[in-house]
Amino acid sequence: MTNFRPIDGVRAAGLLAVLAGPAFAQNVEITYGTNWVAQAEHGGFYQSVADGTYADCGVDVTILSGGPQVNNQALMLAGRIDLYMGGHLDAYFAVANDLPLINVAASFQKEPQVLLTHPGRVEDFAGMTDLTMIVQDGAVYYEWMKAAYGFSDDQRQPYTFNSAPFIVNEDSAMQGYLSSEPFAVERETGWAPDVHLIADAGYTSYSTTIQGTKQFVEENPEAVQCFVDGTAIGWYNYLYGENSAANEMILADNPDMTQEAIDYAVEKMIEYGIVDSGDALELGIGAMTDARMEDFYTKMVEAGVLEPGLDYQASYTLDFVNKGVGMELRPE
Repeated sequence: MTNFRPIDGVRAAGLLAVLAGPAFAQNVEITYGTNWVAQAEHGGFYQSVADGTYADCGVDVTILSGGPQVNNQALMLAGRIDLYMGGHLDAYFAVANDLPLINVAASFQKEPQVLLTHPGRVEDFAGMTDLTMIVQDGAVYYEWMKAAYGFSDDQRQPYTFNSAPFIVNEDSAMQGYLSSEPFAVERETGWAPDVHLIADAGYTSYSTTIQGTKQFVEENPEAVQCFVDGTAIGWYNYLYGENSAANEMILADNPDMTQEAIDYAVEKMIEYGIVDSGDALELGIGAMTDARMEDFYTKMVEAGVLEPGLDYQASYTLDFVNKGVGMELRPE
């Protein structure tokens, strides 16, 4: 393996043993479909392709970018790709609609969805309840905001992927993605908006999951384990180590991306603990727990997003996570 942060020989040997795991057929091909165009938020996956981590345990990984006209989840259900960059809630919806999807790991402990406000306008999330909320139609998290904080439909204005209405209205808040809209607004205006991460306000969804069909996961457990372990190690190396080779791949796959935007995103993922926080600090990147799953399901029922009585536990498995793989690579 290459590009790992130097660690002592004993820990390195242990890490190699974990990666090797049980023997299985080598050179298993896996196509992993992302949910959007290549960006730093996909960095851990690109890292493990670039430095050979996946290949070291016998998986030949191809990353297939998503985008506005691409539905990689549908391609997975059709058997044309193997694994998908899913979400927490979509797996619950899959159970509700009898779709055979299952989450096997959660790369992000925190959903990177944010709300932006003008500098100093409010102190916290609850302070936004008297602002005009510029949020897209159908945003599930807004249903949670209504239930948890008392936001209303009357104060919501549709988000049209144009920051101008927010920029000119000091009494507004605008939805965004942690590494996108805050970056764009600051570049356009010269002032940095205040950023409020909905995860830190109690929205306990996992994000950027590794998702497969139940058939693929059941028939290829060793390959899935290799991919989950390799992805965890990829994220440690991407966030805390040498990531230039992964970034070159991201820039090649997305010509509209810039190194400046990548650097900003990596900085914010570390600052806000998007990948490496919460349960991941004790269980390793990719961690999921039954308690967290129950908590988010309960919140979605209270918000009227999901029906009570759903077998939400059928949406995930803990068989492949919580093993501390790669934690040796976290800076001390």
